[in-house]
Amino acid sequence: MAAPRWSASGPWIRGNGQGCGSLFTLVSKPFCAAAAASTAINAQRLAEKLRAQKREQDTKKEPVSTNAVQRRVQEIVRFTRQLQRVHPNVLAKALTRGILHQDKNLVVINKPYGLPVHGGPGVQLCITDVLPILAKMLHGHKAEPLHLCHRLDKETTGVMVLAWDKDMAHQVQELFRTRQVVKKAITVHVPMPSAGVVDIPIVEKEAQGQQQHHKMTLSPSYRMDDGKMVKVRRSRNAQVAVTQYQVLSSTLSSALVELQPITGIKHQLRVHLSFGLDCPILGDHKYSDWNRLAPQKLSVGTLKKLGLEQSKARYIPLHLHARQLILPALGSGKEELNLVCKLPRFFVHSLHRLRLEMPNEDQNENNEAKCLGAQ
Repeated sequence: MAAPRWSASGPWIRGNGQGCGSLFTLVSKPFCAAAAASTAINAQRLAEKLRAQKREQDTKKEPVSTNAVQRRVQEIVRFTRQLQRVHPNVLAKALTRGILHQDKNLVVINKPYGLPVHGGPGVQLCITDVLPILAKMLHGHKAEPLHLCHRLDKETTGVMVLAWDKDMAHQVQELFRTRQVVKKAITVHVPMPSAGVVDIPIVEKEAQGQQQHHKMTLSPSYRMDDGKMVKVRRSRNAQVAVTQYQVLSSTLSSALVELQPITGIKHQLRVHLSFGLDCPILGDHKYSDWNRLAPQKLSVGTLKKLGLEQSKARYIPLHLHARQLILPALGSGKEELNLVCKLPRFFVHSLHRLRLEMPNEDQNENNEAKCLGAQ
C-alpha cells in the first residue's frame, strides 16, 4: 500500500492533535519572539521621538524675563495653559488640593485662575469635565458626579460650590438669588463715592468696531439730554442688576474694592465698575473699552508701579477674586457656612506693588505680600 501523500497544509487539516500541537509550537514561538522584538523597537523609536519633540518645545520656550513682575506674569500664563492641557485626572487632583470645605452635602473648592467652568470653542478642559473624576477621588469609584451650584468667569478665582446631588444643587442655586457673596477687586481709578450701591440694569449688545463682538453693557432708565433728565424706554432684554461696593484701600490711581452682588447677572461686577463707576478692574481687557477688544490701557504711574510697559499689559490677569461666601444652614446642618478663600499670589503681589493695604482680617495675606516684595 502506497504511503499517503501529504500536502504542505496536510498536518493542519488531517494530522492528529498531537502533530498539530507540535507544529503550532514550532511555528508560533519564533513568530512571537519576532513580534516582541519589533514592538520593543517601535516603542523605543516612539520614546525617542517624544523626547525629541520635548527638547524642541523646550528650545522654543519664551525667554525668561529679568523683570520680576514680568516673570511672574509669564508663570501665570504658563500655569493657565498647563491646566487646560493636563490629563483630567491631574486637574481633578489639583482641585482636591484646593478644597475649602467638604461635608455630606457640599464640596467647596478654590477655583484657579484661567480655568473655564463650562466647555466651549477653544476650551480643551474645564471644571465640568472633571466633576465625575473629582467625585470618585473623594467618595470612591461608585460615587455619583458632583453638580455645579453656580458659575464663575474663566479669569475669576476663589470660592466655588459643588453639591453631591441635584436637589441640593437646586437648593443652593435658589440661595444664590439672595446670597451673601463678598468679592474683592483691584480697580484702575478710585470709585467715587467710596461706598454705595450701583442699581443699573444690564443688557447684552453687539459692539461696533474693527472686530464685531458682543458685550454686556448698561441699560439705564434715564439719560441726560441738554442738561435735563429724560426717561428712557427700557429694553425688553435688560435685566435688573444691583451691586453694593466699598473701597477698602486706595491711592491716587487705584483701589482695593469689596463687592457684594445683590443680583447675579453675567459680568455684572465688571460692567458696573467699568461703565457705571468708570473704574475698570485691573486686567479686565474686555470691559476697559466698549468699542475695542484690546489690552487694557494703563496710566504711566500704574505701569511704573507694576514694573511693566504698556506692550506687556495684555499679560495682566483679571484681579477679581470671590473671597467669601456665607450660606445658611443646609440639610441637617445647624450653623451657617462661612467660606473664605485667600487671595491668589499674583493678586497679593499686585496689592503690594500698588501700595494698597489689606483690611485687618487679611493681615496674613498682607504679610505674605511684603515677603514677596522683598524677593
